[in-house]
Amino acid sequence: MAILAENVIKDTTKALQNMVKEVRLVLFTQGIECNYCKETHQLLEELLSTNKLLKLEVHQFESDSAAAKKYGIDKIPAIAVMGEKDYGIRFFGIPAGYEFSSLLAAILLVSSGKHKITDEGKKFMDSLDKPVHMQVFVMPTCPYCPKAVMLAHQMAYYSDKITADMVEISGFPQLTQKYSVEGVPRTVINEKWYLEGAAPEAMVMGKIEEAVKDA
Repeated sequence: MAILAENVIKDTTKALQNMVKEVRLVLFTQGIECNYCKETHQLLEELLSTNKLLKLEVHQFESDSAAAKKYGIDKIPAIAVMGEKDYGIRFFGIPAGYEFSSLLAAILLVSSGKHKITDEGKKFMDSLDKPVHMQVFVMPTCPYCPKAVMLAHQMAYYSDKITADMVEISGFPQLTQKYSVEGVPRTVINEKWYLEGAAPEAMVMGKIEEAVKDA
């Protein structure tokens, strides 16, 4: 049974018409003891039919530990969205529901290079001299979550100092407990700093500034 309905395939094909360069989706999965690995793989296979510039590369998490280490993958299912280089854009858990739009946005971002980072944001990120890791915790039913995910991914695309993950909480209850996620979206920056909700760019930059000063 297909995951993507016929009308979704049609809308996705139209949405990805603006792809410019090839995008490689690097999936990490395994056959057992993995919530939504099978479904995530199927979702990406169906997505491939919407544009010839999309490519899929599949790795088994346990047996291909070298690749997992290379891409910084520590949980599955995981997707690295790759273009001409690795921009540090990751999805952990199935990008379903509202988060499917986040995946499409990441694909278009990497393919076209078009983002909405402000001049002030660029200036701030150009000044970063320490690494920043952003984890945006989401649920597929949350209509506000994609905004937070897309902003984090745009930051990762622009700055080599930033990596950004979407983390779908139902697949990783241990992380939900570790980071005290009681509502979504919740953005965790460098393990110790937190933002609630789909915060605007300036607020996110301010929290990143606090995090790097604390590093």
